[in-house]
Amino acid sequence: MLEVVTGVQTPDETLVRLARGGNDSAREELFRRYRSDAYRYAFRQLGHEQDALDVVQESMLKAFSGLADFDGRSGFRTWLLRIVINTSFDWGRRRKRRPAGRGGEEGESVGYEAARYEDPARRLHQQDLRVALDRALDRLSQTIRSTFVLFAELDLSYREIAETQNVPIGTVMSRIHAAREKLQAELDWDELAGL
Repeated sequence: MLEVVTGVQTPDETLVRLARGGNDSAREELFRRYRSDAYRYAFRQLGHEQDALDVVQESMLKAFSGLADFDGRSGFRTWLLRIVINTSFDWGRRRKRRPAGRGGEEGESVGYEAARYEDPARRLHQQDLRVALDRALDRLSQTIRSTFVLFAELDLSYREIAETQNVPIGTVMSRIHAAREKLQAELDWDELAGL
């Protein structure tokens, strides 16, 4: 049984060691810590809730069955996100990115619960902004979108993105710059300001 000390988070390295030894509680904790990041990335890449959930499930199965391959050169989160990225790319090749239905269910499952308690007009405005941004993201190449999502949605540093994608930091910076330029050109800022 995984010992939990109030206010102290067990380091990933310890959880990985315990999970390798067959500790189900350690596996559950690793899953709990990173399922949201995995989902948010997969959803932004694929644009469809069920596809994203399937990618998370497949990625977690790959990660836990291949835990012996984790060498610790990067953090567990970085290693897991690399698996999620590759799995998302595989799913993206099999199924083209599908636009998600925008009834609010995706937003809530990604962690926007606070929006339920806001002014309804503001929430509609935010949904309109999200739809416009999603359309612009759809027009980015898969590689540039992937880098931008890791940066903007998951708040990874340039170094973490470079490790996750196995590219130099300069490439990460270039991709983020390209994404910003393309998004800036794609979005009609006057129209968005009027929403």
